Amino acid sequence: MTEGRIIKGIGGFYYVETAEAVYECKARGIFRQKKVTPLVGDLVTITIHENSENTIDSIQERKNSLVRPPLANIDRLFIVSSAASPSINPGVLDRIIAIAEHKRIEPVIVITKIDLDSSYKEYYDIYTKAGFRVILCDNTSGIGCDEVEAMLEGKISAFTGNTGVGKSSLLNAIDSRLALETGETSKKLGRGRHTTRHCELFKVAGGYVADTPGFSSVDFERCERIMKDDLPYCFREFEPYLTQCKFQTNCAHVNDKGCAVVKAVNDGFISRRRHDSYCELYNEVKDIKEWELK
Repeated sequence: MTEGRIIKGIGGFYYVETAEAVYECKARGIFRQKKVTPLVGDLVTITIHENSENTIDSIQERKNSLVRPPLANIDRLFIVSSAASPSINPGVLDRIIAIAEHKRIEPVIVITKIDLDSSYKEYYDIYTKAGFRVILCDNTSGIGCDEVEAMLEGKISAFTGNTGVGKSSLLNAIDSRLALETGETSKKLGRGRHTTRHCELFKVAGGYVADTPGFSSVDFERCERIMKDDLPYCFREFEPYLTQCKFQTNCAHVNDKGCAVVKAVNDGFISRRRHDSYCELYNEVKDIKEWELK
Protein backbone atom coordinates (compact mmCIF):
# COMPACT_ATOMS: atom_id res chain seq x y z
CA MET A 1 0.00 0.00 0.00
CA THR A 2 1.27 3.42 -0.98
CA GLU A 3 0.28 6.97 0.02
CA GLY A 4 -0.21 9.75 -2.47
CA ARG A 5 -2.36 12.66 -3.60
CA ILE A 6 -5.04 12.71 -6.28
CA ILE A 7 -3.90 15.22 -8.90
CA LYS A 8 -6.50 14.50 -11.58
CA GLY A 9 -9.89 12.86 -11.86
CA ILE A 10 -11.71 12.19 -15.11
CA GLY A 11 -14.18 9.57 -16.33
CA GLY A 12 -14.12 7.60 -13.08
CA PHE A 13 -10.32 7.28 -13.13
CA TYR A 14 -8.10 9.00 -10.57
CA TYR A 15 -4.44 9.82 -11.07
CA VAL A 16 -2.52 9.58 -7.82
CA GLU A 17 0.94 11.08 -7.41
CA THR A 18 3.22 9.20 -5.04
CA ALA A 19 6.90 9.62 -4.21
CA GLU A 20 7.74 7.12 -6.99
CA ALA A 21 5.31 7.82 -9.84
CA VAL A 22 1.78 8.75 -10.89
CA TYR A 23 -0.65 5.81 -10.91
CA GLU A 24 -4.02 5.50 -12.62
CA CYS A 25 -6.53 4.16 -10.09
CA LYS A 26 -10.17 3.28 -9.61
CA ALA A 27 -11.96 3.90 -6.32
CA ARG A 28 -13.07 0.83 -4.40
CA GLY A 29 -16.79 0.12 -4.37
CA ILE A 30 -17.00 0.88 -0.65
CA PHE A 31 -16.76 4.61 -1.45
CA ARG A 32 -19.86 4.37 -3.62
CA GLN A 33 -21.69 2.53 -0.85
CA LYS A 34 -20.77 5.29 1.62
CA LYS A 35 -21.63 7.97 -0.98
CA VAL A 36 -18.10 9.37 -0.78
CA THR A 37 -16.50 10.70 -3.96
CA PRO A 38 -12.71 11.06 -4.10
CA LEU A 39 -11.69 14.61 -4.93
CA VAL A 40 -8.67 16.16 -6.56
CA GLY A 41 -6.39 17.18 -3.69
CA ASP A 42 -7.29 14.21 -1.48
CA LEU A 43 -4.50 12.39 0.33
CA VAL A 44 -5.15 8.70 -0.26
CA THR A 45 -3.79 5.21 0.26
CA ILE A 46 -3.62 3.06 -2.86
CA THR A 47 -2.80 -0.52 -3.73
CA ILE A 48 -0.76 -1.10 -6.86
CA HIS A 49 -1.79 -4.32 -8.65
CA GLU A 50 0.35 -6.01 -11.27
CA ASN A 51 -2.43 -7.77 -13.20
CA SER A 52 -5.49 -5.60 -12.49
CA GLU A 53 -6.52 -2.01 -11.88
CA ASN A 54 -4.83 -0.07 -9.12
CA THR A 55 -7.25 0.90 -6.36
CA ILE A 56 -7.82 3.77 -3.96
CA ASP A 57 -8.35 2.09 -0.58
CA SER A 58 -8.75 4.98 1.86
CA ILE A 59 -9.02 8.77 1.97
CA GLN A 60 -7.40 10.72 4.77
CA GLU A 61 -9.45 13.26 6.72
CA ARG A 62 -9.89 16.42 4.66
CA LYS A 63 -8.85 19.87 5.78
CA ASN A 64 -11.73 21.24 3.70
CA SER A 65 -13.55 20.59 0.46
CA LEU A 66 -15.59 22.40 -2.16
CA VAL A 67 -18.27 21.08 -4.49
CA ARG A 68 -17.61 23.68 -7.19
CA PRO A 69 -14.73 23.65 -7.92
CA PRO A 70 -14.48 19.99 -6.79
CA LEU A 71 -11.33 20.16 -4.68
CA ALA A 72 -10.09 19.07 -1.26
CA ASN A 73 -7.39 20.33 1.11
CA ILE A 74 -7.13 23.78 -0.42
CA ASP A 75 -4.86 26.36 1.21
CA ARG A 76 -5.62 29.37 -0.97
CA LEU A 77 -8.45 30.28 -3.30
CA PHE A 78 -7.41 32.82 -5.92
CA ILE A 79 -10.67 34.48 -6.96
CA VAL A 80 -10.08 35.91 -10.40
CA SER A 81 -12.21 38.80 -11.65
CA SER A 82 -11.53 41.08 -14.59
CA ALA A 83 -11.71 44.85 -14.87
CA ALA A 84 -13.58 44.51 -18.16
CA SER A 85 -15.03 41.96 -20.59
CA PRO A 86 -16.57 40.69 -18.30
CA SER A 87 -16.55 43.41 -15.65
CA ILE A 88 -16.45 42.73 -11.91
CA ASN A 89 -19.65 41.43 -10.35
CA PRO A 90 -19.32 42.34 -6.65
CA GLY A 91 -22.25 40.13 -5.60
CA VAL A 92 -20.65 37.01 -7.08
CA LEU A 93 -17.23 38.00 -5.78
CA ASP A 94 -18.50 38.49 -2.22
CA ARG A 95 -20.40 35.22 -2.36
CA ILE A 96 -17.25 33.29 -3.28
CA ILE A 97 -15.18 35.11 -0.66
CA ALA A 98 -17.75 34.25 2.01
CA ILE A 99 -17.62 30.56 1.07
CA ALA A 100 -13.82 30.58 1.20
CA GLU A 101 -13.90 32.17 4.64
CA HIS A 102 -16.50 29.64 5.81
CA LYS A 103 -14.31 26.77 4.59
CA ARG A 104 -11.20 28.25 6.24
CA ILE A 105 -9.51 28.82 2.89
CA GLU A 106 -7.48 31.98 2.44
CA PRO A 107 -9.15 34.06 -0.30
CA VAL A 108 -6.87 36.08 -2.56
CA ILE A 109 -8.53 38.48 -5.00
CA VAL A 110 -6.93 38.81 -8.43
CA ILE A 111 -8.13 41.51 -10.82
CA THR A 112 -7.04 40.97 -14.43
CA LYS A 113 -7.24 43.14 -17.57
CA ILE A 114 -6.41 46.29 -15.60
CA ASP A 115 -5.22 47.86 -18.87
CA LEU A 116 -8.80 47.87 -20.20
CA ASP A 117 -10.69 49.78 -17.49
CA SER A 118 -9.70 51.86 -14.47
CA SER A 119 -12.88 51.18 -12.49
CA TYR A 120 -11.07 48.35 -10.71
CA LYS A 121 -9.52 50.96 -8.37
CA GLU A 122 -12.78 51.25 -6.43
CA TYR A 123 -12.80 47.50 -5.79
CA TYR A 124 -9.11 47.49 -4.91
CA ASP A 125 -9.79 50.05 -2.19
CA ILE A 126 -12.88 48.20 -0.88
CA TYR A 127 -11.21 44.81 -0.51
CA THR A 128 -7.83 45.95 0.76
CA LYS A 129 -9.63 48.03 3.40
CA ALA A 130 -11.62 44.91 4.37
CA GLY A 131 -8.34 43.07 4.98
CA PHE A 132 -7.91 40.99 1.81
CA ARG A 133 -4.86 40.51 -0.36
CA VAL A 134 -5.68 42.04 -3.77
CA ILE A 135 -3.35 41.48 -6.72
CA LEU A 136 -3.65 43.55 -9.90
CA CYS A 137 -2.69 41.74 -13.11
CA ASP A 138 -2.20 42.58 -16.75
CA ASN A 139 -1.73 39.26 -18.54
CA THR A 140 -0.44 40.94 -21.69
CA SER A 141 2.50 42.61 -19.94
CA GLY A 142 2.94 40.19 -17.06
CA ILE A 143 2.27 42.78 -14.35
CA GLY A 144 1.20 41.05 -11.15
CA CYS A 145 2.16 37.52 -12.26
CA ASP A 146 5.27 37.46 -10.07
CA GLU A 147 3.18 38.43 -7.05
CA VAL A 148 0.76 35.57 -7.68
CA GLU A 149 3.59 33.12 -8.33
CA ALA A 150 5.29 33.97 -5.03
CA MET A 151 2.13 32.93 -3.15
CA LEU A 152 2.05 29.43 -4.69
CA GLU A 153 5.09 27.87 -3.03
CA GLY A 154 4.27 25.06 -0.63
CA LYS A 155 0.51 25.50 -1.05
CA ILE A 156 -2.42 23.88 -2.81
CA SER A 157 -4.13 26.73 -4.60
CA ALA A 158 -7.29 26.90 -6.66
CA PHE A 159 -7.91 29.51 -9.32
CA THR A 160 -11.56 30.17 -9.85
CA GLY A 161 -13.94 32.78 -11.20
CA ASN A 162 -16.50 33.26 -13.92
CA THR A 163 -15.75 32.25 -17.49
CA GLY A 164 -13.70 34.71 -19.51
CA VAL A 165 -11.86 36.43 -16.65
CA GLY A 166 -8.50 34.93 -17.63
CA LYS A 167 -7.78 32.11 -15.19
CA SER A 168 -6.02 29.94 -17.76
CA SER A 169 -4.24 32.92 -19.29
CA LEU A 170 -2.90 33.90 -15.87
CA LEU A 171 -1.60 30.39 -15.21
CA ASN A 172 0.02 30.30 -18.64
CA ALA A 173 1.72 33.63 -17.92
CA ILE A 174 3.12 32.20 -14.69
CA ASP A 175 4.33 28.97 -16.33
CA SER A 176 4.08 28.64 -20.10
CA ARG A 177 4.76 24.87 -19.92
CA LEU A 178 1.20 24.36 -18.75
CA ALA A 179 -0.14 25.35 -22.19
CA LEU A 180 -3.68 25.38 -20.84
CA GLU A 181 -6.52 25.96 -23.26
CA THR A 182 -7.90 29.49 -23.42
CA GLY A 183 -10.86 30.94 -25.26
CA GLU A 184 -11.61 34.43 -26.42
CA THR A 185 -14.47 36.24 -24.79
CA SER A 186 -17.55 36.54 -26.95
CA LYS A 187 -18.30 40.21 -27.52
CA LYS A 188 -21.90 39.42 -28.28
CA LEU A 189 -22.53 37.37 -25.14
CA GLY A 190 -20.03 39.11 -22.88
CA ARG A 191 -18.64 35.79 -21.69
CA GLY A 192 -16.11 33.20 -22.77
CA ARG A 193 -16.80 29.72 -24.04
CA HIS A 194 -16.18 26.87 -21.63
CA THR A 195 -12.58 25.78 -22.17
CA THR A 196 -11.40 23.88 -19.08
CA ARG A 197 -13.01 20.44 -19.07
CA HIS A 198 -11.81 18.86 -15.85
CA CYS A 199 -10.16 19.73 -12.56
CA GLU A 200 -6.45 18.97 -12.32
CA LEU A 201 -3.54 19.91 -10.07
CA PHE A 202 -0.38 21.17 -11.73
CA LYS A 203 3.05 21.55 -10.16
CA VAL A 204 3.93 25.23 -10.34
CA ALA A 205 6.40 27.38 -8.40
CA GLY A 206 6.97 24.83 -5.66
CA GLY A 207 3.28 24.15 -5.04
CA TYR A 208 0.16 22.82 -6.72
CA VAL A 209 -2.39 24.89 -8.58
CA ALA A 210 -5.74 23.82 -9.99
CA ASP A 211 -7.34 25.07 -13.15
CA THR A 212 -11.06 24.52 -12.78
CA PRO A 213 -14.21 24.87 -14.90
CA GLY A 214 -15.97 28.23 -14.91
CA PHE A 215 -19.00 28.47 -12.69
CA SER A 216 -21.75 30.93 -11.81
CA SER A 217 -23.39 32.21 -8.66
CA VAL A 218 -26.25 29.81 -9.43
CA ASP A 219 -23.86 26.88 -8.93
CA PHE A 220 -22.85 28.24 -5.55
CA GLU A 221 -26.42 28.78 -4.44
CA ARG A 222 -27.14 25.16 -5.26
CA CYS A 223 -23.93 23.58 -3.99
CA GLU A 224 -22.65 25.75 -1.15
CA ARG A 225 -24.87 27.30 1.51
CA ILE A 226 -23.86 29.32 4.57
CA MET A 227 -26.42 29.38 7.37
CA LYS A 228 -27.46 32.73 8.81
CA ASP A 229 -25.70 32.23 12.17
CA ASP A 230 -22.38 31.59 10.43
CA LEU A 231 -22.68 34.26 7.75
CA PRO A 232 -21.53 37.32 9.79
CA TYR A 233 -18.22 35.56 10.49
CA CYS A 234 -17.66 35.15 6.76
CA PHE A 235 -17.33 38.93 6.39
CA ARG A 236 -14.08 39.51 8.24
CA GLU A 237 -14.50 43.28 8.57
CA PHE A 238 -17.65 42.67 10.67
CA GLU A 239 -15.83 40.79 13.41
CA PRO A 240 -14.64 43.77 15.55
CA TYR A 241 -18.25 44.93 15.83
CA LEU A 242 -20.16 41.69 16.36
CA THR A 243 -19.80 41.79 20.15
CA GLN A 244 -20.85 45.44 20.33
CA CYS A 245 -24.43 45.09 19.06
CA LYS A 246 -27.15 46.01 21.56
CA PHE A 247 -28.92 42.67 21.08
CA GLN A 248 -26.01 40.36 20.35
CA THR A 249 -27.89 37.06 20.36
CA ASN A 250 -30.66 38.21 18.00
CA CYS A 251 -28.97 40.80 15.82
CA ALA A 252 -29.09 39.98 12.11
CA HIS A 253 -26.75 42.89 11.25
CA VAL A 254 -29.08 43.95 8.45
CA ASN A 255 -30.95 47.04 9.72
CA ASP A 256 -31.38 46.11 13.38
CA LYS A 257 -31.73 48.72 16.10
CA GLY A 258 -28.49 49.13 18.03
CA CYS A 259 -26.45 47.12 15.51
CA ALA A 260 -22.76 48.03 15.67
CA VAL A 261 -22.17 46.62 12.18
CA VAL A 262 -24.82 48.88 10.64
CA LYS A 263 -23.36 51.85 12.53
CA ALA A 264 -19.91 51.01 11.17
CA VAL A 265 -21.39 50.96 7.66
CA ASN A 266 -23.04 54.37 8.21
CA ASP A 267 -19.80 55.74 9.67
CA GLY A 268 -17.79 54.54 6.66
CA PHE A 269 -15.73 51.89 8.43
CA ILE A 270 -17.39 49.04 6.50
CA SER A 271 -18.10 49.24 2.77
CA ARG A 272 -21.78 49.73 2.04
CA ARG A 273 -21.35 47.61 -1.09
CA ARG A 274 -19.99 44.73 1.01
CA HIS A 275 -22.82 45.11 3.50
CA ASP A 276 -25.34 45.03 0.64
CA SER A 277 -23.84 41.69 -0.44
CA TYR A 278 -24.15 40.40 3.12
CA CYS A 279 -27.81 41.45 3.27
CA GLU A 280 -28.52 39.69 -0.02
CA LEU A 281 -26.94 36.47 1.23
CA TYR A 282 -28.68 36.76 4.59
CA ASN A 283 -32.09 37.19 2.99
CA GLU A 284 -31.51 34.05 0.91
CA VAL A 285 -30.91 31.85 3.95
CA LYS A 286 -32.72 33.54 6.84
CA ASP A 287 -35.71 31.20 6.69
CA ILE A 288 -33.80 27.99 5.93
CA LYS A 289 -33.52 25.41 8.70
CA GLU A 290 -30.51 23.12 9.08
CA TRP A 291 -32.62 19.98 8.62
CA GLU A 292 -33.88 21.23 5.25
CA LEU A 293 -30.37 20.91 3.82
CA LYS A 294 -29.95 17.26 4.80
